Amino acid sequence: MADSTTAPARRSDFAQGLIWMALSMTAFIGMSVGSREMAETLSIRQVLFFRALVGLFVILAVGRSLFPEVRRAAQLRLHLARNVIHFTAQYFWTIGVVLLPLASVFALEFTMPIWVTLFAWLLLRERLTGPRLLATVGGFIGVMVIVRPGIGMVDPAAALVLIAAAGYGLSLILVKRLTQHCSPGAIVVWMILIQLPLGLLAALTDWRPVAVTDVPWMVVAGVGALAAHYCQAQALRRLDASILIPIDFLRVPMAAVVGYYFYAEAIDLWVFLGGGIILLSNFQAVMAERRKAAVAAR
Repeated sequence: MADSTTAPARRSDFAQGLIWMALSMTAFIGMSVGSREMAETLSIRQVLFFRALVGLFVILAVGRSLFPEVRRAAQLRLHLARNVIHFTAQYFWTIGVVLLPLASVFALEFTMPIWVTLFAWLLLRERLTGPRLLATVGGFIGVMVIVRPGIGMVDPAAALVLIAAAGYGLSLILVKRLTQHCSPGAIVVWMILIQLPLGLLAALTDWRPVAVTDVPWMVVAGVGALAAHYCQAQALRRLDASILIPIDFLRVPMAAVVGYYFYAEAIDLWVFLGGGIILLSNFQAVMAERRKAAVAAR
């Protein structure tokens, strides 16, 4: 029989992890909208740089309490590895956006949860349970239904997007490992400190004039990126990566709804069908984990 004090704590962590993940997905959508608006006049490399620059200002304004922890430079090598991998993945993904149809890019990018499940098993020794595998496969099928990729996926640039997806997956696993030693806030601070100079070097190779009208979208993208990664680290601190990451598939129907209302992009039956598959596969995984937690609490 489980300790009566640990069972409620376990249930609380489970609920909090799902809430933090929902907040993370919402923030990622906000970051995407801000980035898309900036990309109308600026280069993608500038978008990456200004997102990090806004994040630095936010940290200086509200995150000074994190500075003592950051100065200790705990797990510095792991921070460096995680952020170099993450930044490189963003760069490869950007090349794919330029060279491939967006439907193909999204389909390839959302192989990421499969990579997360694999890396979680290899590096974190997380168990590959049936519900987690079903949620991952079901989510991927749902995304394929929504985007219905065509022959564009055979383009050689697709390999770069696959590398980016694997990079995102490995980056998330490294975040999960970092949460064992560092606070989510410190993880985000190190992300800004490492990726800001990387973004500046990249932006200088494709610099375009910056207008005052770009500033509000810089704020939206920068704050959204900061909040998304912070919430994601909070979620990963509470639950296994292979539980949380399949839920990230829900960003596809969420983005479709945002695109419909903000950009008048077409939304059809396939979006709702794919979204339903995603919801059902994740619902069964969440309920299975809750049943397991309830049994352990008895």
